[in-house]
Amino acid sequence: MRRWISRISLLVVGIVGGALLTFNFSALAERNATSALPLEDLRAFAEVYDAVKKAYVEPVEDQKLISEAIRGMVSGLDPHSAYLDPEEYQELQVGTQGEFGGLGIEVGMEDGFVKVVSPIEDTPAFRAGIKTGDLIVKIDETPVKGMSLRDAVKRMRGKPGTKVTLTIVREQVDKPIVLTITREVITVRSVRSTRDDTIAYVRITQFQENTGPMLVEHLSKLRQEGAVDGLILDLRNDPGGLLNAAIGVSGAFLPEDAVVVRTEGRLPDSRREYRVRPSDYLRGPRERDYLANLPTEYRTLPMVVLINAGSASASEIVAGALQDHGRAKIFGTRSFGKGSVQTILPLNNGAALKLTTALYYTPNGRSIQAKGIEPDFVVEETENGSVRALREADLQQHLELDRDGVRRAPAGRSEGVGTGADEGSTSPEESSLPPRFEFGSSEDRQYQAALKWLREGVVPASVSAEPSGAVSKQGEKAPLK
Repeated sequence: MRRWISRISLLVVGIVGGALLTFNFSALAERNATSALPLEDLRAFAEVYDAVKKAYVEPVEDQKLISEAIRGMVSGLDPHSAYLDPEEYQELQVGTQGEFGGLGIEVGMEDGFVKVVSPIEDTPAFRAGIKTGDLIVKIDETPVKGMSLRDAVKRMRGKPGTKVTLTIVREQVDKPIVLTITREVITVRSVRSTRDDTIAYVRITQFQENTGPMLVEHLSKLRQEGAVDGLILDLRNDPGGLLNAAIGVSGAFLPEDAVVVRTEGRLPDSRREYRVRPSDYLRGPRERDYLANLPTEYRTLPMVVLINAGSASASEIVAGALQDHGRAKIFGTRSFGKGSVQTILPLNNGAALKLTTALYYTPNGRSIQAKGIEPDFVVEETENGSVRALREADLQQHLELDRDGVRRAPAGRSEGVGTGADEGSTSPEESSLPPRFEFGSSEDRQYQAALKWLREGVVPASVSAEPSGAVSKQGEKAPLK
């Protein structure tokens, strides 16, 4: 039986799978003030509340009952709307900022223990000698067996300067290893890059506040190292993140003022068009325009984007924009299909509401919701195909569009789909097995197909690739635009 390892870093306890927008909802209450309250339903709620308070087997605090009532009301809307308590809201903010107090290790679960997927270079965990494959069996004096991954991550994270003791079991080492490590501020780098001769390879793992500037930093460095004749942008297993980061990343490869994405919702603020312009990809007018000094050749050189079922939301915005503008060819497998926009509404009690307020569309008007981005060339992970993965269309109550464009939310899950993820999780990455190879390596079939395309204009004969749409057939020369 295959072991499922859900990759998660100390940065992200709940992976941010949506494009997050911040609209001005100051007039929302006023607009809806005329809506009649459902008095009968409110009376039923009061009756249930009273019955629980009086008759439940043990006393329940009012705050818990109210919080859970709110959580249930919002979670019943669609898979991505949620009520975030103050702790969950803080975790969300940490996830999008890319910094946290912790040790600097990427971890997963295996056989009930926390397994080290990878230590992050130049972090406390890395310097302490933690290695890939180590099993963490105890955090301070608390055994890990039976602990959820989220709880384990919370225990390892903490205020910089504080200490945590890890007990580790390592293969070929007879006795457990005990390490006391001091937490530091960890900055997770969401962009990685390398080059294969004159072909640049850039991988984005998540769209955070610093992703755009970090991308420009990598692209500039690659150019300083020598000529760049082609670029591979790897968005596989990227669950998304911030919308403005997706616009900035798209802007690195598209002309100024090009349309990146359109959103449509009920409120006027949610119906708009986002373009490659500083006001749409920068956080504020005082922020430095990081695209201003980017080498202009990156807007024209041949380019391939890699996607798979784990590419969601902001990843799909970038892939869809580059595909619609004819700027890049898309290789891989169909993406996750999350085309909804979540707005974060802070509440007075320190909590927040993550509410689906709009759907987004590619520059040519394609809806990605429950459909995903279809690659120009379908390239499976292996000769035997790719792992069956959970997608948006498999989630309960996912939003869809019927033939008339009316939004609806089916109540059931699609047939024939394994859960693969924890109950209530909507993360595409958690539903997929980790690759059995390193992305960007000689064993990476999709990456190698992209390399051959950029160098020779053909898809490898060994790849069973079927073009999606009006693109060239296998083996036929078809240079990128």
